[in-house]
Amino acid sequence: MAVHDVTVSAAGAGHGAPAVPETPPRPRGRRRLRAWEPLLWLGPATALILAMVVWPVVEMIRTSLTRVSSTGLSQGFAGLGNYSDLFAEDDLPGVLLRTMIWVVGVVAVTLLLSLGLAQLLNSRFPGRRLVRWALIVPWAASVLMTALIWRWMLNYFYGVVNRVLMDLGILDAPVNWLAHPRQAFAAMMGVAVFVSLPFTSFVLLAGVQGIPDEVYEAARVDGAGPVRAYLGITLPLLRPSLVVAAIINVINVFNSFPVIWAMTRGGPGFATDTTTTYLYKLAFDNQAVGESAAMAVVNFTLILLVVLVYLRVVRPREDT
Repeated sequence: MAVHDVTVSAAGAGHGAPAVPETPPRPRGRRRLRAWEPLLWLGPATALILAMVVWPVVEMIRTSLTRVSSTGLSQGFAGLGNYSDLFAEDDLPGVLLRTMIWVVGVVAVTLLLSLGLAQLLNSRFPGRRLVRWALIVPWAASVLMTALIWRWMLNYFYGVVNRVLMDLGILDAPVNWLAHPRQAFAAMMGVAVFVSLPFTSFVLLAGVQGIPDEVYEAARVDGAGPVRAYLGITLPLLRPSLVVAAIINVINVFNSFPVIWAMTRGGPGFATDTTTTYLYKLAFDNQAVGESAAMAVVNFTLILLVVLVYLRVVRPREDT
C-alpha cells in the first residue's frame, strides 16, 4: 500500500499540481462603487460639519469684510475698514485684558479644584454615589438659570450671601457685590468655575480610574508615599485627561456668554465685558454689524492661538 502511494505521488508530481482557478476580476463599475462606500458613513457627519462649523466661519469672515448698514443691508466690500474701526475702540484693550484674565483664572481654578474632587470621588466613603449625583446638578442645570440664581443670591437687599455672611459676623453691613466692577468680575468668575467643575471633575475621575492599581502597588513596594505617588504617578498618567479638560474648558470659558450677560450685562458700561459680550453689544447696541463680525474673527483667532500654544507646551512634555 505504501509503495502504491509513493508511485501515485511521484506520478502526480511528474504531471504537475492542478492549477488553481483564478478569481475573475471585478467589473470596474463595482470597484468604483465600493470606493465611494465610505461616504455613506462619513457623508452625514461631513455635511453636518460643513453646515454647522465651516459655513458660519466663512460667513463670519465675509461679514467682517463687508459694510453693513444699521438695518442689516449689505453696502459692499469694506476691506479692512471694520478691523480698523474695531482696533480704534477705546474699550477694546480693557476687554481683551479681562478676557485673558477670565479664561486663565477660570480654567486654572477649575482644573485645580477638579483634581481634588476627582481624587475624592475615586476614594471609598459612605454616600459616594450621592455626592457624584449631586456634582452633576450644576452641569445638568441651565447655565443661564444658574447665573440668575447666583445674581439673586448676591442681591444687595435680599441676597442670601449677605445674610449668611452677616450672621457669621464676617460682614457688618450688606455689600452690593455686582455694583463694583472688580467684585462683580470676581463673582462671575466664581460662578463660571461652579458651572465648569462637574464636567472637568468627571473627565479627570475617568482618567484616575483608568490608572492600574498595580502601578501604585509597585510604588509602595519601592517606598513611595502618597504625595510622591500622586506627583510621580497620578499626575503624569492624568496628562491626556488634563489636556482634553483644559482645551474644552478654554473654548467654553472663552465663549461664555450667559454667566456675564445674566449677572451684569457687561456693565457698568463695558467694565465687566469680555470679547463675547462686547461683540454682542457692538452688533445690537451700537448697530455695528461689520465691526461685531470683525470682533468675532478676532475672538475665534484668539481661541485657536491659546489652544495651539497650550498644545505646543504640553506635547514636548508628553514625548519626554
